[in-house]
Amino acid sequence: MEERILPIGIQDFEDLRNRGCVYVDKTQQIYNLAHEGKPYFLSRPRRFGKSLLLSTFEYYFLGKKDLFKGLAIEKLEKDWIEYPVLKISFGLNSYENNERLKARLNSMVFENEKKFSVKKESDDLAERLANIIRSVYNQTGKQLVILVDEYDKPILDALYSEYEEQNRQLLRSFYSPLKDCDKYIRFLFITGITKVSHINIFSGLNQLDDISLSADYSSICGISESELEEYFLPEIKELANRQEMSLTEVKEKLAQMYDGYHFAHDVEGLYNPFCLLKCFREKDFGSYWFESGTPSFLVKTIQNQPLFLSSLINGKKAREDNFKNYDPDSKNMLPVVYQSGYLTIKGFEKERRIYTLDFPNREVEEGFLNVLLKKFVTLPEDDLGLAIENICQAIEKQNVDQILTIIKAAIADLPTVVKKDMCENYYESVTHLIFRLTGYRVVSELQSIAGRSDVVVTSKDCVYIFELKMDKGHDFEEVANQALAQIDANGYADRFVVSGKALLKIAVVYSSEGKGIVGWKVG
Repeated sequence: MEERILPIGIQDFEDLRNRGCVYVDKTQQIYNLAHEGKPYFLSRPRRFGKSLLLSTFEYYFLGKKDLFKGLAIEKLEKDWIEYPVLKISFGLNSYENNERLKARLNSMVFENEKKFSVKKESDDLAERLANIIRSVYNQTGKQLVILVDEYDKPILDALYSEYEEQNRQLLRSFYSPLKDCDKYIRFLFITGITKVSHINIFSGLNQLDDISLSADYSSICGISESELEEYFLPEIKELANRQEMSLTEVKEKLAQMYDGYHFAHDVEGLYNPFCLLKCFREKDFGSYWFESGTPSFLVKTIQNQPLFLSSLINGKKAREDNFKNYDPDSKNMLPVVYQSGYLTIKGFEKERRIYTLDFPNREVEEGFLNVLLKKFVTLPEDDLGLAIENICQAIEKQNVDQILTIIKAAIADLPTVVKKDMCENYYESVTHLIFRLTGYRVVSELQSIAGRSDVVVTSKDCVYIFELKMDKGHDFEEVANQALAQIDANGYADRFVVSGKALLKIAVVYSSEGKGIVGWKVG
């Protein structure tokens, strides 16, 4: 196969084109955005191509026609007017405190004053930004294009600390000229991972067109199934040869691992571009998104609300307002989890306008559950993977004692992040998490006519029905027998009888004192 250059980690459009990299053409949408409106906001997960998108806008507005040869926009654009472009990016640093943010803002403003030969007339950062915008317009007679990348990083870096509010206030002041100088601005595009409510950041900038959930622009970042076929067939064939798989098998595996993102309902699913390109280069199905670094704000969220995230692992029903905006004054972390890419839209009830959010694919699910579980179990990190593999073997052998002996070791004591009055929720959540990591089909609180079973695990030959109970000072045998009786009385096993699989009904009793599993009994 002729060597093709995959643009892994390349965020500059000019560099990408000059190198002759494979480029998935998004310029039709770029042209539409540039001519339909002016102030836009887009939230997308990390490693999804936001910086490359902004760079493409930059060179388009700079009138670099030669870079767009052969792309859709070449036939659409007739004028190729050059505009002054002002870029603001927070990707270079970390902003755990207010001083770091002030230093970065000062540096960016100074760079643009120097770039556009604008004299510094104030020490106030917002006034200096406004002065740049007005001065460039007066000098050139042209409106500015302003591109803001990773606008929310200073907030996420300081999440849950005393500096979160300070960084938010500083950014709100800095961005204030974007409204006051509207007549001097030709185009404004702001990207980030999360959408922090306008009240807290873009004070007064309520005319921003948020296209994060727009069906028309759902694929402006990421790679769709049709684009995968159009642009990457040579890489798919090469991967199939290396893995000794058929083309159909490879496509199915790629979809299972990296596809499944939906940023609107009833649209084509998207692949994470970073993971897909890494898979093609390495010719192996790795967990590249999580290997590139677990965001610190995810860990902070788990530590701050240890049982919130575990409540999302079975599909979350939510209205758009529940996951569209992150409000720092609210304890609702769903917007952060969704917008970070750990959950995506998997269903939509049109009449009630209720969305179903769930993991986009297997790579994200495994990575997320691993991060979550490591905060909750007592097993050393090195032993966790081995423990999961041993549970898989025990499930295949229908060895209930081995399964629960491993889980008992993993949750021997209540972690310090979980309060004793929360231990029932904790034990149920962690048990479910452990089973989800095995890769078998796992459902919590499966609804039947008479009630809900706690955890159901299905393998090729067997269905395990677990009823989880707290002892609450009662005798183990008494509690275990009650749990088994509940499985029978509520008919939890009835739906599985026709499957022809073995049915195992198991009562698991936990200590209400936070001492882990007391015992188990098979009915």
